[in-house]
Amino acid sequence: MISIAKLIPVLQTAIGPVILISGVGLLLLSMTNRLSRVIDRARNLLAFSETIHGPVREKTLAQIDILWSQARLIRMSILYAAVSVLCAALLIIALFITALLGLEDAWLISVIFMCCMASLIASLLVFIRDINLSLSAFKVELYGYGDHAEPDIRMNKK
Repeated sequence: MISIAKLIPVLQTAIGPVILISGVGLLLLSMTNRLSRVIDRARNLLAFSETIHGPVREKTLAQIDILWSQARLIRMSILYAAVSVLCAALLIIALFITALLGLEDAWLISVIFMCCMASLIASLLVFIRDINLSLSAFKVELYGYGDHAEPDIRMNKK
């Protein structure tokens, strides 16, 4: 049986992963809200596209394609963030099990921690990619479709 004096440092060490879980939880909340907005926007544009024809419809369909890509990226980002939280929870359990059983297995804890951080980094990288893709959708809305053509600056000076 482990004494309270030996358990307190384990509790102190477990605080870090708990804070990580809290922070990533807030990140997940914002990602799921973003996913909802993308889905709602795509549904609205799809309904709108059924009522129009011509170049405006093509522009709207281009935006829907980009929104589909965004939704997939956000889903992947949410998955990586959830894996990060899962690894943090496993890390807490591993810390307690190693303390309770008196095991000195730093490799297990190190690997779980590295998986946690790698998943968090992957989530953030995919999320950054989504943010950049949202600018592409906005550019289509402003300027056109296809290769997301930029407006001719010379024409705007008139």
